Amino acid sequence: MSSVSALNSALGSTTNNTNINISSVLAAAAGTTTPAIDVNAAVAAALYADRAPERIWQSEQTTFSSQTSALTSMQTAATTLTTDMNSMNSITGPLSARAVSSSNSADVTATAASGTVPGNHTVAITSLASTASWYSDTAQSATAALPAESFTISTTAGPTASFTVGSGVNTLNDLVATINTSSLGLTASVVTDASGSRLALVSNGSGSANDFSVTSAPTTTTSWSSPAVASSGATLAANTFTLTNAGVTTTVNITDGETLGQIASGINSSNLGVNASVAHDSSGYHLQVVSGDGTTPFTISMPSFGFSQAAAGANAALTVDGIPITSATNTVTGAVPGVTLHLFNPTGSGKVNLSVASDTAAVSASINGFVSDYNTAIGLVNAQYSYNTTTGSEGSLAGDATVRSLQSTLLAALSYSNPNATSSVSTLSSLGITVNNDGTLAVDNTTLNSALTTNPTDVQQFFQGGSLNGFANSVSLQLNELTAPATGAFSVDLTSISKTSQDLTTQINNFESIYLAQQKTTLTAMYSKAEIALQQLPSEMAQIQAELGNNAK
Repeated sequence: MSSVSALNSALGSTTNNTNINISSVLAAAAGTTTPAIDVNAAVAAALYADRAPERIWQSEQTTFSSQTSALTSMQTAATTLTTDMNSMNSITGPLSARAVSSSNSADVTATAASGTVPGNHTVAITSLASTASWYSDTAQSATAALPAESFTISTTAGPTASFTVGSGVNTLNDLVATINTSSLGLTASVVTDASGSRLALVSNGSGSANDFSVTSAPTTTTSWSSPAVASSGATLAANTFTLTNAGVTTTVNITDGETLGQIASGINSSNLGVNASVAHDSSGYHLQVVSGDGTTPFTISMPSFGFSQAAAGANAALTVDGIPITSATNTVTGAVPGVTLHLFNPTGSGKVNLSVASDTAAVSASINGFVSDYNTAIGLVNAQYSYNTTTGSEGSLAGDATVRSLQSTLLAALSYSNPNATSSVSTLSSLGITVNNDGTLAVDNTTLNSALTTNPTDVQQFFQGGSLNGFANSVSLQLNELTAPATGAFSVDLTSISKTSQDLTTQINNFESIYLAQQKTTLTAMYSKAEIALQQLPSEMAQIQAELGNNAK
């Protein structure tokens, strides 16, 4: 009933000598027992009704979001499966992986690249490759001052450098810093033990090409001192130097473990025209050599710290299948195509047998990985066709053509049959791969490992075919139609959904900014005007009541 009809009804129901209830009249006119309007609530209620189509659009967007998420998951699963197939179809992939067994892994082990021809090989090692190294006589410490002397480092590869003690290079630490910046292909360091400190030189690589030598410049003087050692009883390493006096050159051999006193005694007993002794000062004990008459100079080839060769740089020597081989390192490549040998010990007169074969563990892992990824993909498809009793519907993509294509592709893969009639592996079931009731796959690893052990070539041929056209290629080609980045069904489907969703977003934004914004302004003005009118009703009611109260009718 309209407010006018309500008002007429209220007035018409009065009888003579009956006062009219203005509150009832106002309630009838305003449609409320309170002469007021909640403008915001009224406008919101009206706009909520106007947003009915917008809520439908938003619901569609929710569906699109769900579809996008599900499609993206399936696209990822299908792409992963495609990657599996491409890897299995590669001549350097896991199906071509090789393992090498050694009859004596303490002496020789080996690794083989994918696709290496299987076979057996014998290895006999005469000697291992070694790294050149030298060390100096002992000095008191790494920071003790050294006598002024010179020595030269010569490398087999060609670079040569001379070093002089003095003028800023005064200690073993100084020599280390200088040598390590000389680009000689070796590393210098200080080795300190109970006897003192020594300069150690080690080549950066093994083999004869990285060998080097250390020679000293002869020193002519009337008095010479060796570097200091900690005590007079300290033992020295084996060494050799020459002493020339009055035109006669004598070689002095130092036996490993000799002391300074023993060396001095040996020089003096040789009657070389010089006097040797052990001198002591604040830095330690020295071998002191002076001219016999104090004025006639002599020449000594040994520098202040004589160098000893710890090891020469040498190549490894071995035979592989009877063929003599040399190698600068103990990691040998090229002796057997695709095989890398790792040498640990000389074999003497014995030989080590190496067997190159299919890596069954790697192949098994690859096949099981394919089954797992297949199950992920088919599981996502199954989810779209599962009936939800709560919502009373299937998945949001149950009618999607791309999902149906993926399902068909996955199921078709299971029916692949090897065209090679002589192969022992004709279908997936030959590998112990069976289909569950829900379309997922299961692997009997006992059957699979048996096939890998007895017929590895047939397993590889099933997946790769005669010319990379087997099972893996067949599945990959079908999946590529779905997973291709720009033209694949997944990309096309996702692009279409995204475009439709974006159009809805634009439609909603326009609906809000153009229609609802204007509607809100109009409704707010209308209800505000009505509110003002209702606020004036009490005073008008009192006035009408007074007037009606004076009228008997």
